[in-house]
Amino acid sequence: QVQVVESGGGLVQTGGSLRLSCAASGSIFSINTMAWYRQAPGKRRELVALIYSDGTTNYADSAKGRFSISRGNANNTVYLQLNSLKPAYPAVYYCNVGVIHLLTHTYVDVWGQGSLVTVSS
Repeated sequence: QVQVVESGGGLVQTGGSLRLSCAASGSIFSINTMAWYRQAPGKRRELVALIYSDGTTNYADSAKGRFSISRGNANNTVYLQLNSLKPAYPAVYYCNVGVIHLLTHTYVDVWGQGSLVTVSS
């Protein structure tokens, strides 16, 4: 089984910064992708940023220039640095990890439980 645990959400003032962390563990042979998604109330979950195993990154247009995704030294962790936050961005941020399962060698898509980020004006 593969587990994904997030941390770092909370309340921040407009213009402030926050760093979200996500760690994957369990029956992992390799990690293909690690990504952050965001879901605001009443809206669909949308991709914020993604990082491949080779370090290549992709960002949503709304995240470019203010958000930054990176992987930790252990490579089973991923971070999302949120800068210059605006009140329009309160949402639940979900970590998503695409792994090759250690035992079955099949691709498995795993979601974290979500971290609420609230931006006060």
